[in-house]
Amino acid sequence: MGAALSARHDAWGVPQNADINVTPFVDVMLVLLIIFMVALPVSTVSVKVDLPQASAAPLSAPPPVVVSLTLAGVVYVGDHRTTLEALPDDVAAALGPQPGAPRIHLRADEAVSYRALMEVMNRLRERGYERIGLVGEAF
Repeated sequence: MGAALSARHDAWGVPQNADINVTPFVDVMLVLLIIFMVALPVSTVSVKVDLPQASAAPLSAPPPVVVSLTLAGVVYVGDHRTTLEALPDDVAAALGPQPGAPRIHLRADEAVSYRALMEVMNRLRERGYERIGLVGEAF
């Protein structure tokens, strides 16, 4: 039942294999891949250009203002104690005339409630401060 009715044989009576051998193809493709990986970085810098020296000083970002919230609910801007109502004004005074969007780092005691932390963030966002980073300790 499973016998082949007609098998192909070559001139000497040896059966022929009709499967394609892909091993040489894979070998050639792998060699080409390695050649291109080695040759590509060499070919990217082919034009020599004398670049001018930069005369501008490197840009330095102003330090962020640190707002701290203690477990007792006391708010500090830097080392200055403030209230929630005066917080946006004190942050504006600490920032001064900074170009671009000011950066504010918010630190809070680990036992401070989420509600108290969000009150501080909402006060700052009402004034338009959007770049507020939460500061934690590394593990």
